[in-house]
This record gives sequence, C-alpha cells and structure tokens, in this order.
Amino acid sequence: MNVQGGEGRRWAAEALTLLALATAACGHQRPIAPITAEQSYGRFEPVVVYLRSQVDSAFPGGVIAVGFRDSVVLLAAVGHYGANDPRLVTTETVYDLASLTKVIGLTTATMMLVDEGKLDLDAPVQRYVPAFRGPGKERVTVKHLLTHSSGMPAWRPLYAEAKTREAALALVDTTALLRQPGDTFTYSDLGAITLAQAVEAVSGERLNDFLATRLFGPLDMTATRFLPPQSWQDRIAPTENDTVFRHRLLRGEVHDENAGRLDGVSGHAGLFSTAGDLAKFAVWLLTQRSRDSFYTCGDSSACPPNIRKPLVQMFTERQNIPPGSSRALGWDTPSENSSAGTKMGPDAFGHTGFTGTSIWFDPDRDLFIILLTNRVNPTRANTKIFQVRRRVADLVNDALTPPQ
Repeated sequence: MNVQGGEGRRWAAEALTLLALATAACGHQRPIAPITAEQSYGRFEPVVVYLRSQVDSAFPGGVIAVGFRDSVVLLAAVGHYGANDPRLVTTETVYDLASLTKVIGLTTATMMLVDEGKLDLDAPVQRYVPAFRGPGKERVTVKHLLTHSSGMPAWRPLYAEAKTREAALALVDTTALLRQPGDTFTYSDLGAITLAQAVEAVSGERLNDFLATRLFGPLDMTATRFLPPQSWQDRIAPTENDTVFRHRLLRGEVHDENAGRLDGVSGHAGLFSTAGDLAKFAVWLLTQRSRDSFYTCGDSSACPPNIRKPLVQMFTERQNIPPGSSRALGWDTPSENSSAGTKMGPDAFGHTGFTGTSIWFDPDRDLFIILLTNRVNPTRANTKIFQVRRRVADLVNDALTPPQ
C-alpha cells in the first residue's frame, strides 16, 4: 500500500505508539507485543482503507484498535477532528464514549462489588437505593437493571424536567414502571442511572472517583475519565452542536443531555477515553475472563482488580432475561443486524455508544475490536455508523482468518 504525505508520516508515528502498550499495568504478566507498520498494513490494509473511505460520510474521523492473541495488532487513526476542525485525528485523540460508559464503567464497577460480596445480583434495588419507590419496584433486582428488564422506561427528559443533579435523581427514583420486572426488554438509561446510585451507595464514593482509584489508575488508563480537564480540550473530538439544552458545540463536555444534567457523571454516559486506553482495559478483561487472575503488586491499592473467572464469564454470557433477549449482564451479545457483524464467535460480547463508539470481544479467539468515532458531528441525524461497525468487524475477522 502506498501512503503519501501526512497520512504516511502519521501512520509511521502511530505504529510506534504500540510500544507504549507493551505493559497494560503494574505486575501484568500478559504483555502486549508491539508490531510494525509494515505488518499491520499488509494484514489490515482493507480495514484502514475502508475506514478512510467513510471519512466525511459516516464520521469526521476515528480511531481503531484491534487486539489478537496477546498483541495489539492494529492501532490506526483516520480523518480529522470535526466538520469545522481540519486537524488530523491521531491515536491519542480523546472521544466521548457515550453508552460505552455503561460497560467500561458501570458494569465493571458492579462486577467488582459483586466479586467483593458488597452487591448481590438477586437483591432488590431498594436494599441499596431506598428512594427507588413505586408500585412493583420492590421486585426489581440488580440483575434486572443489568439486563434492561426492570420494566423502567427507556428515557425521560431529565435535563428539561430538573434543575439539579439531586432533582434529576429523584425523578428517576420515582419514575413508574411500564412493565413487570423480568417480563420485557427495554434498553433503559434510567435503569443505568439507578444502578449507578446503588454502586455509589455501596462503595461510598461517586462513580467517577471509584473507577479512577480502583480501575483506571491501576490499569494506567491516564486518558480515561469523566469530566475531562481544560488541558485536554485540544485533543478531544467535538460531538454535536447542542440546540436543545446547552446551546453550544460540545467538546470535552458529555454529549448526552441527561448526563449533562447529572453534572457529567452518570452510569449511562459521561466517560471519555482513547483507543489505546481502552485496549488496556480490553486486555485486562479478556485476561480476567479466560485465565486465572494473576495480577500482583507490592501496593495492593495500585494493583488492577482480580475478579473470579466464573463471575466475569457470567457477566459476559447471554442471560435470556427476558427469554429471547441478547443481553448479558450489562454487556450485549451478537444478534441479527448486530454491530458485531456476521463473523464473531458464539461467546462474543460487546456494546455500542450513541456518539459513534463500539467495543466487541470474541474470547474464543482472544480478539477485541475498538472503534471510536464522533459520528454525531455535526449532527446525530447521520446514522451511517450502523453499517460501518458491521463492516469493520467483518473485515477484521477476515484479516485474522487464514486463507483456506
């Protein structure tokens, strides 16, 4: 593949950043081996070429990371920051993860607390969030929230109905169920907001503080956080021009309006990150799921969490709640027209984010695919990302499948 000018120089520089991923965290005994630009171009040329073809059609720019068999085998950036920002995206560009917050942040925090015996999946949510009240709510469990089968509505305009975080949470807690718990699948941001309250009640910390101390810090995910500081602004991809709530172009400020009303920290949205940081998380999660935990540190508070393998497997397996649902605990699994494409294995799991982000794992192949874009820039009306995710997943699987 011939690459000229700035694109070629940029790729060469980005290939070198793979070296920085050689160790995901202290005491890590599963190193990520670096690769060369020549190797990745040969194998993944169709993936990168396809993503470049979607620039200014499906999204302004994006970053892809692929991990396979203990190595990060692709880390590449395409396009530019935004419709009115011609700067080239790099692998260090920070993206609004949107609903990836539900799995990278909230689900992981829940799993850690379950592993520690502090949260019970089958316990009523009211045990942890007494304000969660209304007819039938005494039967809603933590597991119902994780499988989006609580009976709660998908959404309500908290940003317009409440003036403070506290008032918004009170609205969530008193929102009536639309269905009986366990009967129906309804993808619910309100359920994730409720679960975040349970996590905070049990841990005694705000969700952002818990994750920073217990997960992101130990995994050396230095570019992952809620509420990015002003010093990050130049490397954050803008999202949408908010015309309904904040009335400005959003950059470094959570895209989701309700998460904005919740001061930027919520279980359903609010995290920002880079593809390289998420690769560290992905390696950790696959390690926890497929092998006996073996993180060791001199300072236990700085060590990545070790979670029992059967628990991680349970969280990432389809629960069939309600019958026929594709949902695992927090995570999703492949279904018809899924963003996982058509070639992931039977044990695959993943999730998407409204802003144009996605992460998928195939644990049987020791594979993960991370795609970060800002497809909502300049407008959320552009939905071409739905096809792009599927095509990228299939092209990656093709690249990793030996010829017959």
